[in-house]
Amino acid sequence: MSKHKVAMLTAGGLAPCLSSAVGGLIERYTDIAPEYELIAYRSGYHGLLLGDIIPITQNMRENAYLLHHQGGSPIGNSRVKLTNAADCEKRGLVKPGVNPLQAAAERLTKDGVKILHTIGGDDTNTTAADLAAYLGANGYDLTVVGLPKTVDNDVYPIRQTLGAWTAAEVGAKFFDHVSNEQSAAPRTLVVHEVMGRSCGWLTAATARAYIQQTRHNEYVEGLMMNTELKNIDGIYLPEIAFDLDAEAARLKAIMDKTGFVTIFVSEGACLDAIVAEREASGEKVARDAFGHVKIDSINVGNWFSKQFGALIGAERAMVQKSGYYARSAPSNAEDRHLIHSMVDSAVQSALDGVSGVIGHDEDQGGKLRTIEFPRIKGGKPFNTKQKWFSEVMDFVGQDWKSIHR
Repeated sequence: MSKHKVAMLTAGGLAPCLSSAVGGLIERYTDIAPEYELIAYRSGYHGLLLGDIIPITQNMRENAYLLHHQGGSPIGNSRVKLTNAADCEKRGLVKPGVNPLQAAAERLTKDGVKILHTIGGDDTNTTAADLAAYLGANGYDLTVVGLPKTVDNDVYPIRQTLGAWTAAEVGAKFFDHVSNEQSAAPRTLVVHEVMGRSCGWLTAATARAYIQQTRHNEYVEGLMMNTELKNIDGIYLPEIAFDLDAEAARLKAIMDKTGFVTIFVSEGACLDAIVAEREASGEKVARDAFGHVKIDSINVGNWFSKQFGALIGAERAMVQKSGYYARSAPSNAEDRHLIHSMVDSAVQSALDGVSGVIGHDEDQGGKLRTIEFPRIKGGKPFNTKQKWFSEVMDFVGQDWKSIHR
């Protein structure tokens, strides 16, 4: 067994960075520490608890560059919370009465791992923080270094998470095609639902990318395929409160004039109100191992479609979701550059024995560094006061300043 063994895992939902980040880690260790043995745990913490290992072979090292142009995760994901013993036991990941943190620590020790790289969002890296704390408190000699991925871009105190830029660009391309549905029937309402449980960054960034991709289109004058058909008529985020009746009146005027309305909706917009409404009626709302409401069971886009559809007199209403399409894409050039810089920092931090999550620390002037695990948490709201978002809302024609919280 190698004295130097590095393990890696990806966890949580997909994002357009996982394959490239795994490829980058393999390449970086091969370049500067080729004596280190590399392994991956299949399907994240799920594989760690079960001891399901993918050995990184010489052939994988030589072909790791191919991963930079692939989507998904080459080593598999799962959603497992190591402090939720009941869930881990229910899923057969640990035996009854066993602490999953202890089981993970013992597995890492048994496998001879000295460095663990976790690639995931706030849940993945807060779980990594729990694991690192347990390892430190119980005398395990192991360094844990995380890389921050999430299309929501909502992790404190990290300026930009991996995969978010790509998700916005790909989501915009998706909707460029969907927007043509406005020509399929009179008085059509199209709702573009974008991922973002508690943060509207991705919805806003997708709208910006869509505007940039379509604003210079050329059209045949006098036909229906025109600038108005490609417009966005409203953007709704968790960070923005709005008056439903007032917005409906505004959108109805647009529908009466053009014959179609297009809105962008974050999947977390009005989520709390919808959940409260359902629970008040006696419905049990499904939640995951981390206690989060299962977004797919709520269908926020459908709620917006029904509410606005009736109020604006839509004859046809449709909801289109770019989330799975966008999050499964390969990284774009902008994200690959960010991945490269973070991977280099992650490997160096690991070799130096410094645990934490790599990111541009907003509390330290945006410096790229290893951020201490206790400072990592999710739910960072989108700053709607940024100039670029104001410009997007001006383009949409929505008076966001009057409805901004």
